[in-house]
Amino acid sequence: MDKTDRLNQIFDESLKVFARFGYKKATVEDIARQAGMTKGNLYLYVKNKRDMYEKTTAHALLRWQTKVSEDVAQQHDVEAMFVTMCTKAFEYLAQDNDLRTVLMNDPAIFPLSPREDSFNEINQASMNMLKDILQKGIDQGRFRKIDIGHATEFLFSIYVMFIIKTYVKSEGKSTRKMFEEGVQLVLNGLLSHGNEPDQR
Repeated sequence: MDKTDRLNQIFDESLKVFARFGYKKATVEDIARQAGMTKGNLYLYVKNKRDMYEKTTAHALLRWQTKVSEDVAQQHDVEAMFVTMCTKAFEYLAQDNDLRTVLMNDPAIFPLSPREDSFNEINQASMNMLKDILQKGIDQGRFRKIDIGHATEFLFSIYVMFIIKTYVKSEGKSTRKMFEEGVQLVLNGLLSHGNEPDQR
């Protein structure tokens, strides 16, 4: 097993520990035991528990992002790409119990302000994925001309709000339905009908 595979395995096992015990109660000893290694060996990969938590969370967020990116890549129509990105990104946490639990215990993983975002680089990459879809839609004449930067920040903020309402506040089915309807509402607003003025 190479170092990358070993790291992935450690972070997968670490996520289970943080989900089970929470950050405060989880110990490096718990994580080492879960990963089948000694505490001393674990420190070859991380500095301390906080470093382990941040790297573990980043690993889980990147796995989420990769899954969404792969789903989007299977689409060839820009409208389908937009809807797929929105819905798959939203639905992912319903399947990843450990990451969902960690997020429920630490909603600050998704702050509304970029200045407070410990995972800003990862979230920026997700926003860039959205920007690329919006730009493609504009270039194809399918989406109206908009300020892509402002639109992306607006849509990402709404997305974070729905993630928190659904998975942290556990508002459930009604929120999911509202999200689905919201995606269609936004898509209809994006679609060009050939007579909008240039707003860039």
